[in-house]
Amino acid sequence: MKLSSVELADPNPQSAAPSEELNKSVVLALYDALNTRDVSTVHRLLAPDLEWWFHGPPHFQFMMRLLTGLSPNEPFLFKPTNITAFGPTVLAEGSDSVRNINWVHAWTVVVGTDGLMITQVREYFNTSVTVTRVAPPSSSSSLHCLPQQLLWESTPSEESVPGLVLAI
Repeated sequence: MKLSSVELADPNPQSAAPSEELNKSVVLALYDALNTRDVSTVHRLLAPDLEWWFHGPPHFQFMMRLLTGLSPNEPFLFKPTNITAFGPTVLAEGSDSVRNINWVHAWTVVVGTDGLMITQVREYFNTSVTVTRVAPPSSSSSLHCLPQQLLWESTPSEESVPGLVLAI
């Protein structure tokens, strides 16, 4: 789904939080821009001070090479097969069967001064990811026993891979 600059720009940045569907469409627009090497759209969608966290083998840092211009002709394409949103967090999952790679991205979409933008990405390669919601502590619980709610799990790998829990 392509988003026009009108859809991305919010004339009232103090308005209510964007819908989860709109957040997903921003992330899908970013993947489209990355895969077509549309640099101006990538710049419009990503915050200039993007916070980025990577987990996986260093040679799988395809996005870093694309975004920094280190390898503008990087042949890797990000084609999500599953995309889900929980408030400002958008989870996208995909794979590359030729390279035997599974990936998960956790994006944070917020309303900025110039409209919707992505401020954070957590990138996981060949890693099992489980997302939970952690409730704030109540007077009857300790900090070590916070109630958790399972929200999402990545597709199980056929191989043994490390696992991480992302708490939102």
